Amino acid sequence: MNGPKVKVCAAHVAPVYMDAAASVETACRLIAEAAARGCDLIAFPESFVPGFPLWPAVSAPIHNHALFEAFVAQSVRVPGPEVFQLCQAARAGGIIVSIGISEASGASVGCIWNTNLLIGRDGSILNHHRKLVPTFFEKMVWASGDGAGVRVVETDAGRIGMLICGENTNPLARYAMIAEGEQLHISSYPPVWPTHDPRANDAYDLASAVRIRAGAHAFEAKVFNVVASSIVDERTLQVLEPLGSAALDVIRNSPRAPSMILNPQGTVIAETCETKGELLTAEIDLQDCVVPKQFHDLSGYYNRFDIFRFSVDRRRLAPIEFAGADAASSSLSYDMLEAEQARPDAAE
Repeated sequence: MNGPKVKVCAAHVAPVYMDAAASVETACRLIAEAAARGCDLIAFPESFVPGFPLWPAVSAPIHNHALFEAFVAQSVRVPGPEVFQLCQAARAGGIIVSIGISEASGASVGCIWNTNLLIGRDGSILNHHRKLVPTFFEKMVWASGDGAGVRVVETDAGRIGMLICGENTNPLARYAMIAEGEQLHISSYPPVWPTHDPRANDAYDLASAVRIRAGAHAFEAKVFNVVASSIVDERTLQVLEPLGSAALDVIRNSPRAPSMILNPQGTVIAETCETKGELLTAEIDLQDCVVPKQFHDLSGYYNRFDIFRFSVDRRRLAPIEFAGADAASSSLSYDMLEAEQARPDAAE
């Protein structure tokens, strides 16, 4: 399908930091608000539930055990009650939802993933993507993901793909989206990503990096790109206050991430103020993805499939396999989620 006109929304907002239940409540309220505005899709930032782990960037690992333990406790299972609540909100609003979570595991009490979920209008989980490689200091928190969620999903709002933060720099991950006919891309980011002392001449400019990545993928893939970044609010700073004033100064003064929406020519058509929370919306026409393909169609004529070979392993990786178990799937219907919550032991 070439696709209809759809209204998209990037939630440039802060979670209730380190509180999964309250962050989910915030997300559900904003899902309802976006639906009331007539949006077909809302995209939330990276690790919105329960917030992005900033402490490994500004404090030595030996001082971070308590924060890691608290973060694991606030990470959520898929499926699980918090995710089901998000699915109910999507179903009630008839809106597609992309949201970043820190995902807990039944295989380990300390293994978590940086995950993005795509939830359909009917409340089903359309895609469950774990970030392939935690970036830089994120390795102190999250495990590496797998290829099960490296996919484009067909919806009535277009063919949707999604990548998390630094994955939008990975040319092979991006090409996997392009080669499956992506029309609408979702890029999720944290509020700030400290890599240097912000007073240094070589300080990392996150806003510039986001614009480069977003523009590059929109232009190369000939897709619309919805970029959702979070913000640092006072609660975040209060929770991280035990790290000390020097650490907080780095967080306060490091460049912020913007949220934006770009067209298939790589042009920004809507952008937020980086420090102000808002729902950024734009109406897009997926038909606009067609003509730019005349110039460079990387999944069509502008490629040499006789020269280049590329494959993606979509197995869901696990520490153990059980004979006779059903094959892993990246999709869960709303009925399956509802049944899971109805089990007597679901809350355990």
